[in-house]
Amino acid sequence: MRKLSVAAFISVDGVMQGPGGPQEDTDNGFTLGGWTVPYFDETVGNAMDAILSDPYDLLLGRRTYEIFANHWPKLEGQDELAGQFGAINKYVATRNPDYTTGWKNSHVLKGDAVAAVRQLKVGEGRNLLTQGSAEFIQALLAADVVDEVHTLTFPVLLGKGKRLFGGGAAPSALKLLGSVTSPSGVIINRYAAAGAVQTGSFALE
Repeated sequence: MRKLSVAAFISVDGVMQGPGGPQEDTDNGFTLGGWTVPYFDETVGNAMDAILSDPYDLLLGRRTYEIFANHWPKLEGQDELAGQFGAINKYVATRNPDYTTGWKNSHVLKGDAVAAVRQLKVGEGRNLLTQGSAEFIQALLAADVVDEVHTLTFPVLLGKGKRLFGGGAAPSALKLLGSVTSPSGVIINRYAAAGAVQTGSFALE
């Protein structure tokens, strides 16, 4: 069975919108795009290298797919990651039944995207990795199909914007598999799904 991992850059208050540049995602008047850049040090880079070190295929929402498709193919032959992204499968979730792709090895998930992900997970192939794609990630979390979550929490408050956890995730316990703090203050955590939420009480008898 294929494992599905989510990797996300988030602010301390949970916003993941527009981490890479001012024009990356300006939906709803978001003006703080590029907020990860001042904190992107060697430790953060190494963490991303580790996330991308295992064989994987990308699972992306349409918006993130288009950002990637407009950037990475231009760097093929110049950048190792660009070549890696070009060679693997890219699965795209979109509500548009007529959506077409131009980037090689790209595949549109037809119909119910979450149902399509369930089918991918039980099939043969590399593990699945989702980056960006805030709305799609929330649907995956609500459907309880995510096996691991990688969070890179940057020391900044953004106030508003698209969030990693929007309140609709299926309840689940998580097991912390690893944690590193970078010199710039980015907290890098890796979690695995760990079954049902366990509860207790501090109330006096």
